[in-house]
Amino acid sequence: MGLRLEIWMRSKRPPSRSDNGGLRASTLDLRETMKILKELKNLADPAVAEHSQRFFKTGPGEYGEGDVFLGIRVPVLRQVAKQYGDLKLSDIQKLLRSPYHEVRSTVVIILVNQYAKAADDVQREKVYQFYIKNFKCINNWDLVDVSSHKIVGRHLYNRDRRILYKWAQSEHLWTRRIAIISTMWFISKNDYSDSLKLSKILLNDEHDLIHKAVGWVLREVGKKDRGLLEKFLKKYHTKMPRTMLRYAIEKLPETRRQQYIRGTI
Repeated sequence: MGLRLEIWMRSKRPPSRSDNGGLRASTLDLRETMKILKELKNLADPAVAEHSQRFFKTGPGEYGEGDVFLGIRVPVLRQVAKQYGDLKLSDIQKLLRSPYHEVRSTVVIILVNQYAKAADDVQREKVYQFYIKNFKCINNWDLVDVSSHKIVGRHLYNRDRRILYKWAQSEHLWTRRIAIISTMWFISKNDYSDSLKLSKILLNDEHDLIHKAVGWVLREVGKKDRGLLEKFLKKYHTKMPRTMLRYAIEKLPETRRQQYIRGTI
């Protein structure tokens, strides 16, 4: 694991100097990314990495195939992210391409923090545009769930949301998950319409991770407005994948849950 990280780090452009002897800007950027990488390497735990490789389904044919873990818990990653809160988007771009899950997770958290602390709409727009251009790097459910509603959902709350419906029909698994999880921000503001419309679109999705995401979103709607959730369930519960249904009804009274599970509503 250590050797693989060193090879990836060395593959970046080596330090160089300008004609006047001063360090080039690209070298300064490289030093910053190297600093984060080395810090994360020092925090690596092989036992945690082994567990994470299994938990995040990184085997052949699984949704996280090929992902590699250093073995660092999320609370530790959050602390590292705080130390690099002003990291440039150009540096974040380099780190998002890392083969290491925790490296990508750290910079995704940095993006969330940068959006929350942005001084104006111009900066928020930059972070949002950067995020959506890098969907393919937001490539596991935890990366989506920690960030999409806090960047995409928050950004689109008072804007045109039609792009979510395009993403919901994407062939890319994580783009579809981003579409539905982004609506968590709307739910927090008592705005449920897009959550329900996107849930309907995704009813027939074939992937278990979308079933779970839709069920989770519906459950959150129900925690705010049980009547609205039940109206949706009465219409669609027989068409919903079982995992989606079980997630959606998790907070309902047991008697009611059993009625939906048995189809006796």
